[in-house]
Amino acid sequence: MGATPKDPRAPKAPTAQATLANTNAWSTRQLVTMALMCAIGVLLSFVEFPLLPGVTWLKYDASAMPAMVCGFAYGPAGGLAVGVVGAVIHGILMADFSGAVMNILVVVGFVTPAAVLYARVRTFRGAVAGLALGVVGAVAMAVVGNLIVTPGWLGVPLDAVVAMIVPVLIPFNLAKAVINAVLTLVVYKSVSNLITPAKDQVRGR
Repeated sequence: MGATPKDPRAPKAPTAQATLANTNAWSTRQLVTMALMCAIGVLLSFVEFPLLPGVTWLKYDASAMPAMVCGFAYGPAGGLAVGVVGAVIHGILMADFSGAVMNILVVVGFVTPAAVLYARVRTFRGAVAGLALGVVGAVAMAVVGNLIVTPGWLGVPLDAVVAMIVPVLIPFNLAKAVINAVLTLVVYKSVSNLITPAKDQVRGR
């Protein structure tokens, strides 16, 4: 018997090029934007100043804000990618492994809950609620990180770290996270139309 003719109405099998293209998590535009936001985050990590009087070794920087903006725009994976890569680059440039680990922990605690909630509730209230969760997550991860990283890598006694949790660590990291949350609201509202085309935006009700 001869070969059965193919039905012209049958769907065509995807080409290898199309299959590879469909596996990309982010578009070229998104990757370029994320790389730019990562670079901005690295630059911001070098602009730092103390927040609490008498605690000069704890300094604020806004490096987590670009990661949160990308988390709102592209989801938690995009935000974490920007934040983690930025923390690693800063750690390499400053030869500060413990600082990089701490920054990664805080970014995970800050970006993940906020971006997850905002992805489900894309309204201003959803953004504020997500950022509130992010603030709590950032403070919790900062405390946990200090309890693990500070004694393990910096040689500070665990008792000394525990004694600083309430008077120093919680107030500093709470203030830092709140400032980053406010900056995120301002910046994301200003640049959302630039980093996410209007046709791709999901409007909340």
